[in-house]
Amino acid sequence: MKVDIVAIVLQTVLALAFLMAGLGKIAGAKMHVEGFKQWGLPQWFRIVTGIVEFASAAALIVGYWEPSWTAAGALAIAITAVGGVMVHLRAKDSFKQAMPIIVIGVLAVILFVM
Repeated sequence: MKVDIVAIVLQTVLALAFLMAGLGKIAGAKMHVEGFKQWGLPQWFRIVTGIVEFASAAALIVGYWEPSWTAAGALAIAITAVGGVMVHLRAKDSFKQAMPIIVIGVLAVILFVM
């Protein structure tokens, strides 16, 4: 029972985080546009990343009713997080800048394993 509650909390936190991040990237929020410029990534990739993030969050939401979708969404988020960490490492960003995506990645792996 406790595992179910933890899983639902993680699922909700990740879904909300990736809904906001995905929509921000798709909509062209200044922070995301500037980030992709700083990292030397094309703006079309920002949109693709936003779509992947949004779809991952949607999978987590569907997972409330169909649990197999939770694993798919968590795996997609974990893979996206690995890519995000690699971008931060390549750009030589500070640990503080990379910390959010590292935490999200760890939470996604935990949810996937659960």
